[in-house]
Amino acid sequence: MSITQETRLKKAHITLMRHPETALYSGIMMMGKNEVVDNIPTACTDGFNKKYGRKFMESLSDEELRGLILHENLHIALKHIQRFKKEFNDDPQFVNASADYVVNDIIMSLEDKSVCHLPQGGLYNAKYHNWSVREVMNDLKQEQEKGNQPNLGSLDEHDFDGDEGEGLSPQEQKALSDKIDRALREGSILAGRLKGKVPRGITQMLEPKLSWKDILRDFITSQMRGTDEYTWRKYNKRLVANDIYMPSMEDERVGELVVGIDTSGSISDTYLSAFLTELVSICDIANPEKIRLLWWDTEVHGEQVFENDYNGLFSKAKPQGGGGTDPTCIPKYIAKNNINAQAVIVFTDGYFFEIPTWDLSTPTLFVTTENENYIPTGCQVIKQNLEEYA
Repeated sequence: MSITQETRLKKAHITLMRHPETALYSGIMMMGKNEVVDNIPTACTDGFNKKYGRKFMESLSDEELRGLILHENLHIALKHIQRFKKEFNDDPQFVNASADYVVNDIIMSLEDKSVCHLPQGGLYNAKYHNWSVREVMNDLKQEQEKGNQPNLGSLDEHDFDGDEGEGLSPQEQKALSDKIDRALREGSILAGRLKGKVPRGITQMLEPKLSWKDILRDFITSQMRGTDEYTWRKYNKRLVANDIYMPSMEDERVGELVVGIDTSGSISDTYLSAFLTELVSICDIANPEKIRLLWWDTEVHGEQVFENDYNGLFSKAKPQGGGGTDPTCIPKYIAKNNINAQAVIVFTDGYFFEIPTWDLSTPTLFVTTENENYIPTGCQVIKQNLEEYA
C-alpha cells in the first residue's frame, strides 16, 4: 500500500529530528508551514515556510527526500533569505547557487551518510567546505572571469518576496531572526542530549549576533517549567511508546541546577567574582528550587546547597581548590552522589590538558572566559566577556 507524500514528509521530519547529527535543526523544522504543493517544480522557502513539489517528491528516495528537507531548513537556519536580498537583486543566479553550495556542504559533511542523500542536481564542491556564501560567490565570479563556466544550477527556489520576505518591517525582521536563533538554541539542547555536533557555520553565525548573557539566559529559560511552551528537555511520553520523539509541554519552574565553578590555579579573584555574579543573576532569572554549587579543579573539593532563598549567596560562597583542571570530575561526582539535576552550568577559563569526555546526559552549558576549543562534545558553550568586571 503506497503512502501519501504528506505522510512521507512527516516521517522524514521525525527521522531527521531524532538523528544526532540533524537534531540541531528540530526547532527550525517545526517553524512555519511544511506543505506539499502541486505548483512547485522542486522545493521553495521564503525564509520561514517550506513548500515541496509533489511530483518532485515522488521521484526521490527517502534518503533524498530527507536531504531536500534538510537543504530547505538549512537555508532558514543560516538566514539566507533575509541576509542576501540585496545581492539577489543584483546577481540572483550567483546568490542562489552560492547558498546551495554552502548548505549542501553541511549535508555532505554528515558522518552518517545514510541519513541524507543530495537529490540529483544538488550543487556540491568539496573545495567550498566551510566557506561562506560571499566567499563562494566571489570564487564563482572569478571562475567566470577566467573564462570557465561555473555550475550555477540551483536545486530549489529561494523566495525572496514570499510571505516572510518583502512585507516585513525592520522590527518584524528582527523578531524573525531572533526566533530562528531561539529555535537553533532549543535544537542544540536536543543535539547535546544525543551527542550531536554543531557545524562551524551555525556556530559562527550565532556568535557575532548574541551576547553571552543572552545565551546564558536562554539556556536557563529553556529549562524552565511554567512558560507553557514545548521543551526538548523531556520527550512527549505518549509518543515515545510509538518510537516518536517530540518535545513535551511543562508547567513548573526550574528544579535543581548544578553549577560547577572552576577553582584551579589559573582562576583569579576577578574570575571568581564574575562567576558568582552571574550565578546570582541565574537565581534571579530562574528562581530554581535548588542550587548545588560545586567547587572543582581536578576533583570536587566542596559542595554548597542553596534552596529557595538566594539572598546573600555571593557572600556565603566558600571557594575551595587551586590545583590542576579536569572537568570530568563533575559528571563523576554527580553519578557517585546520585544527583538528579535539571541542568548543569560549568564556569571555567577553558584550559584543560585535553578535550574531556562528558559522560552526562543532563543538558550542560560551559561558560568559558578564554579557551573555547576544549569544550566536550554534546555540551553548549558560550564565551564570557570579562571586560565589565575589570
